[in-house]
Amino acid sequence: MADGAASCVLLADRHPALTQGVRGLLETMFDSVVMVADETSLLEGAARLRPEVAVVELSLVRERNLEWLQALRARCPGLPVIVLSVYDEPSVRRAAAAAGADGFVLKRALVTDLLPAIERVLAASETG
Repeated sequence: MADGAASCVLLADRHPALTQGVRGLLETMFDSVVMVADETSLLEGAARLRPEVAVVELSLVRERNLEWLQALRARCPGLPVIVLSVYDEPSVRRAAAAAGADGFVLKRALVTDLLPAIERVLAASETG
């Protein structure tokens, strides 16, 4: 979002109803919200668009599978990534962090927690 460039966020989720709601929330913060629904589109979109942040549903590929996150980290190592999940277990949060997630937001708390989480990871990426 620096230097007057248009800001972009990449949103990845297999569930269109949720994606539309999250898109509306993200449009309050970013000029462009690009939505994808599979791992290939996520990886290609991140490399091509160079978004400020990626917001990705934990089970984008398969239930609790974080291989997409490892692939995204390998392809775009500096991209801040926030994981969305319905799972509230500490082990899920730890697994996402270990795989490279910069933030973790429960789907049931999207309205209150997503934008502050994005602000935190963006601030950390600017100072880090």
